[in-house]
Amino acid sequence: MNYPLSERINNMSESATLAMAAKARELKSKGVDIISLSLGEPDFKTPKHIQEAAKAAIDSEKYFAYPPVTGYQDLREAIANKLQKENGIPSSAEQIVVSNGAKQSIANIMLAMLNPGDEVVVFAPYWVSYVELIKLAEGTPVMITGTLENDFKPTAEQLKAAITDKTKAILYSSPCNPTGGVFTEKEMKEIADVVKEHDIMVIADEIYEHINFTEEGHFSMASLPDMAERTITVNGFSKGFAMTGWRVGYISAPLAIAKAASKVQGQITSGNCSIAQRAALAAITEDLQPTKDMTAVYHKRRDMVIDMLNDIEGVKTYVPKGAFYIFPDVSYFFGKSDGQHTITDANDLAMHILNEASVSTVTGDAFGAPNCIRLSYAASDNELVEAIKRMKAVLNKLK
Repeated sequence: MNYPLSERINNMSESATLAMAAKARELKSKGVDIISLSLGEPDFKTPKHIQEAAKAAIDSEKYFAYPPVTGYQDLREAIANKLQKENGIPSSAEQIVVSNGAKQSIANIMLAMLNPGDEVVVFAPYWVSYVELIKLAEGTPVMITGTLENDFKPTAEQLKAAITDKTKAILYSSPCNPTGGVFTEKEMKEIADVVKEHDIMVIADEIYEHINFTEEGHFSMASLPDMAERTITVNGFSKGFAMTGWRVGYISAPLAIAKAASKVQGQITSGNCSIAQRAALAAITEDLQPTKDMTAVYHKRRDMVIDMLNDIEGVKTYVPKGAFYIFPDVSYFFGKSDGQHTITDANDLAMHILNEASVSTVTGDAFGAPNCIRLSYAASDNELVEAIKRMKAVLNKLK
């Protein structure tokens, strides 16, 4: 039978990170010793006090009914308070929408804001789902690309050149997935000046805010003068609190956009899991030391992995300032061969590394950077050492 599928779904690409993870799991199920550096998932357990909050919520028997679409009032108040105190973002509970992960938050925004043909300027390299979510809402993604020498960060000048009369918003992450690039306050101000000049919106993905290795620390676009009313801040609990499976994300947005995002969510999923929300409340209001400890480990791993990658001829690296990824330029290997297989591009190289070294990475093509691959160092020290050792052996055979 010829099953009816929409053009919308036929035109949508599969998530490259999830596809590579699935391929790695398939090989692992067949007995292959795969080391996965493909998924952006902390290898730590959710901190104990957050687990205990979830258990207490279950035992209280108070949180078994449908929660409010936008999230429990006390959680939304706690998020708004955090944003004001830690990020300098003017916010209230009414401006917060809690969703099933930051991915749903971004989907809600796109469906709430975009009309067919509206343009969103996406800072590239970008997280894989940005482009597909814009397209799902019948918008048009317009990419501006940073260079490795500038930590892959596009500039305000590039943004200005990309804006047209169809531009509705810009979208970026800082710290960035996949590059680990972190925008400075100065760079943010320059971008904000362009945004205000052209009267467009900013969608600022800050999901990696706690995994920041700079002395200055995290800086939020919405804290700048006249930017709170132009900025939608996206955040969540997956990365900084090792809560990927709990699926709790949120936005802080101008009230009209928050209400529109709530309307979308009300028709698609309704409110986020009640027990996960109680865990999230503990995460955002209680001890941050476990988060700080995780970040210190990521920092150490970053330095270790960069040192090892720098010992592989042809791998061009930089020093990411946040998140837990390295995004090396591997174009040196394009056209090279081990005698049996000639590497054509980053997609080919990522598969070659998976098949020959049993290490899963993700092609940079999926992130808008076809000369790169992404490696996650959210893995144990032993796994990282072994993975890079295997990669080196395989890459050194390409001549």
